[in-house]
Amino acid sequence: MSDVSNNTDLIQDKDAGDIGDEGSLLTLIWRTFRENKLAVASLFVLGFMILFSFVGPFLYRTNQSDPFAISSTLINGGSPYNFPWFHSFSAILGTDPSGFDVIGRLMLGGRTALTVGFLAGVISVTVGSIYGAVAGYRGKMLDSFMMRFVDVGLSVPGLFLIIVIVVLFGQSTTIIIMTLGLTGWFGSARLIRGETLSLKSREFVSAVKTMGGGSRRIILRHILPNTVGTMVVIATFSVADSILALAGLGFIGLGIPLPNTDWGSMLNNGVPFAAQGYWWEIAPPAVCIVLVVLSLNYIGDALRDGFEVRLQKR
Repeated sequence: MSDVSNNTDLIQDKDAGDIGDEGSLLTLIWRTFRENKLAVASLFVLGFMILFSFVGPFLYRTNQSDPFAISSTLINGGSPYNFPWFHSFSAILGTDPSGFDVIGRLMLGGRTALTVGFLAGVISVTVGSIYGAVAGYRGKMLDSFMMRFVDVGLSVPGLFLIIVIVVLFGQSTTIIIMTLGLTGWFGSARLIRGETLSLKSREFVSAVKTMGGGSRRIILRHILPNTVGTMVVIATFSVADSILALAGLGFIGLGIPLPNTDWGSMLNNGVPFAAQGYWWEIAPPAVCIVLVVLSLNYIGDALRDGFEVRLQKR
């Protein structure tokens, strides 16, 4: 059995060698990515939003569990921030209807949105990749049955299905992550199935079968590693879709429960006050949603172009 394992690993290494030098391929992908100026700019925007959401709260400290913290601190002559030059300022973008600092709320909402989006995207891509690889490799009746299930999943409006599940099981962060992840994998399953149908006819898969390698080993050790490029591209779009879905849930009042928040919930809370001129209630979270989602989409487009060049190189 160890001989089979070593031989199949050798086959995989040879197949990787046929693709070309890994370093040169990565350089080729990066060169193609770099030519897309919007994608490069989006990379910086996304990096800034990550720093703003995860590092910002350590620099711009606000109390996001007590809505009266800012008011009481200012009345007593203190500063709610940890920098002395903020001492003479109240909340720079004002406060929301509950009394929370808007900038601090944006940071908390961004941390929630990016965390939920990333984890839901990972779950979605993982489930979809394994499901699609099994369906494509096994083929015949099993493939037909599995893909009909995917067709049913794609025919159901995604947001409607998410709303039903969240209403039934609650609005906790864990429930929302699992719901977004387990309802968003149908498209990735179909794409990975297509990749698998192409890969399973290649010589290295036939060689592994000849040496006694089982289906599980072929799928996990040979097929899925060769679909990494597709999975990376799918993941960027899945994260963007999850962030957008979370914003939709928050906007209709089914987002992350208090005292936490998300950008969609901030929009929901600010809409009634927008007509009164309180633009800071809706503009900042709306801008954050648009910037992050567009950045992820542009990055995904550039990565797709890069991996297409890689395949042409092959």
